[in-house]
Amino acid sequence: MALTDLTRQAVLEAIAEFDRLGRDRFLQTYKFGRALSYFIDYDGRLYDSKAIAGYAHGLIPGQRRWSTDDFTGGEKSVARHLRDRLGFIMQVRKNPDWNRDELILACDLVYTNSWRELRAEYAEVIELSALLRRHWAHPSAERMETFRNPNSVGRKTTDIATAHPDYRGAPTRGGRLDREVLAEFLADPEEMHRQAGALRAAIHAGPIDQTWVLDSSDPDLDGASAQEGGLLERLHLRRERDRGIRNKAVKAYKRKHGHVACEACGFDFAVAYGPRGEDYIECHHKVPLSESGATTTRVSDLVLLCSNCHRMIHRSRPWLTFDELVDLLAIRRTSPTPTF
Repeated sequence: MALTDLTRQAVLEAIAEFDRLGRDRFLQTYKFGRALSYFIDYDGRLYDSKAIAGYAHGLIPGQRRWSTDDFTGGEKSVARHLRDRLGFIMQVRKNPDWNRDELILACDLVYTNSWRELRAEYAEVIELSALLRRHWAHPSAERMETFRNPNSVGRKTTDIATAHPDYRGAPTRGGRLDREVLAEFLADPEEMHRQAGALRAAIHAGPIDQTWVLDSSDPDLDGASAQEGGLLERLHLRRERDRGIRNKAVKAYKRKHGHVACEACGFDFAVAYGPRGEDYIECHHKVPLSESGATTTRVSDLVLLCSNCHRMIHRSRPWLTFDELVDLLAIRRTSPTPTF
């Protein structure tokens, strides 16, 4: 028995049987599991590559239908044969990589378990799996059936636990972002535990505006925040851009000072740009969501900042506080002017 016995016609007949029965019945009848990554793409439909090859083998004169145990190679070797020898279009699908928010939640499990991994059958893993499958960070079209299932969550806790500096065995093959999030937990576990709690609450609350939340092109977010998660950052910025509370903050400041200017550096858009800059300013929420939770924003929670100062606060983690930004500006003003 060999994959080289397969013919294109036998595979096409297997595809026809798949269409006749439907996927679930085909796999159940011929005792194959669902494909994990490799699919035949034929006439715009996807077919489980191993199941199709196994059924097709039984259509060859003198051969029998294969079962899962008859394959000596994995899905990849079957897919290569179907593509290179028989000319079928193959599609490789996999679950999206874990983003930073998801890793914070997984790392928090390991942290609360004294930096030990958690198995798939643990209640905490099953609960987190359900939460991540509910999370809207990855569109449903990008998800496989195994997306963030308990096995994958348990495996990720192993990646994190074995990357801990006190672990004495060989680490598993975790990614760069796993190690970065672990380092953040080791540096400030209480803050990261708070972030995990805020993330859980935000996911349970659901997206207010799904299209906005999924947008990763926000210029106020640094590259890492935009590309690797940043749900709390997005919700924080959304809160800052609420037009109603912003207008109240601007009016309150103008009543007190007679004009609108950056509370950190004093920049006044109207002075710089004339009428075009009148009353223009950005708002910054002084307390991050990880600390405040889902509270109603009050005018006293906001400070008015020019675009430059606002960007400097949000440029990288950890964000500067408003007081830290003011102190930084004061130091720079009293320092000798650098020469380049």
